[in-house]
Amino acid sequence: MKIKLLIAGLLALFSTATFAQKGELSNAQTEYNNYEVSSSAKIPALVAKANTSLDNAKTSIDKASTNPKTAELPQTYAVKGAIYSALAFRDSVPTTSAPLFATADEAVKKAKDLDTKGENKDWIEKANRNLANYKLTMGVKQYQNKEFDKAYTSFDYWRQTAPQDTNAIYYTAIAAANAGIKDPAKYNPLAIANYKLLTATKYSNNAKVYMDMSTLYLIGKDTVNALKAVGEGVSKFPTNNDLRKREIEIALQSGKQGDVLTKIQSAITNDPKNKTLYYYEGLTYSQIADEADAASAKAKDPASGSTAHQTALDNYTKAADMYKKAIEIDPNYFEANLNLGYVLVRPAIDAYNAANKLPANKQKEYDAAIAKAGAQFSVAKPYLLKAVELRPDSKDALTNLLSYYRGTKDNANAAKLKQQIDALK
Repeated sequence: MKIKLLIAGLLALFSTATFAQKGELSNAQTEYNNYEVSSSAKIPALVAKANTSLDNAKTSIDKASTNPKTAELPQTYAVKGAIYSALAFRDSVPTTSAPLFATADEAVKKAKDLDTKGENKDWIEKANRNLANYKLTMGVKQYQNKEFDKAYTSFDYWRQTAPQDTNAIYYTAIAAANAGIKDPAKYNPLAIANYKLLTATKYSNNAKVYMDMSTLYLIGKDTVNALKAVGEGVSKFPTNNDLRKREIEIALQSGKQGDVLTKIQSAITNDPKNKTLYYYEGLTYSQIADEADAASAKAKDPASGSTAHQTALDNYTKAADMYKKAIEIDPNYFEANLNLGYVLVRPAIDAYNAANKLPANKQKEYDAAIAKAGAQFSVAKPYLLKAVELRPDSKDALTNLLSYYRGTKDNANAAKLKQQIDALK
């Protein structure tokens, strides 16, 4: 009988001891949960209560972490990760928060390794959330201080902790892109890699992502991938003016303007009422013409200069035809009116300048050239005025109209318009 009583007493003692061993772990969880509830409020009394709960949670988890019976439990590591990550996030001093963060980070890694059944998933997620917020806050401060390489490291930790968070990916990308200003070989590929991750998501600003990605490729003189990136962007965002323009610019640099024209013309066939597509085709011809006109001015012999000049005139004409089609669909299409005025006034300016270079004994040729320039100026005038009417504060529109007034020797209106342009911010 005494033996049975002794065994019963030992069993009771053993159960009590086991409960005591796990009691600190249980208390740590309870105190942390109290901290989470109170910390969400901004009332001073509740904030103070939250801080007390977190401190109590630390005391308990430290005891559980040194107890041989609970020290190596996955649950202990998971709870410790949550508590210490919260302590790190609460601490605004980097020198004291860094050791707390390191302890939390290590605890979470250990918890993941040991928790093969996923029984502590919620606690690990709480810890990861705190760790991510800590790195996000740190990264923002580093970015604001222009410590872009450090910001990249912080944001990249956040991204790895929350791989589905598109903001985390974007922040990592822009930090790398800025760090690439000083070290492009190291950071630009990292920025591009993160931008590529974004393009596979439904991130709301992916049009800009494609622009940024093409810029990074261009910095590395990789026009092939720059054109590929912006082309993919155009296919996903066909109405984005910046992407279309960038595609045309890179295609011209790469000698592939024909490819762009083919794509735009194919798109027009499928959507003949799309004013923007006609505008883009006109823009392509405009840029081809501008390049040819620049080549004409730099030509070392008259023959090649004349050929380039004719190429410019031909493409200005093609551009004008496309802009007119866009305006037929929408008479108030500002960009089309602006550019149509430009491509029509440009040959007039060339003719005017050529006339003024004639020697004094070529009066007859001079008069004919001035008359030709005047006729061309008259053709451009309605579109120049329309562009200014649509956007009176557009410096481009006002400058184009100023060229008309100067070319037609309307000095009064030219002086008035010059004042208006100078007054613009």
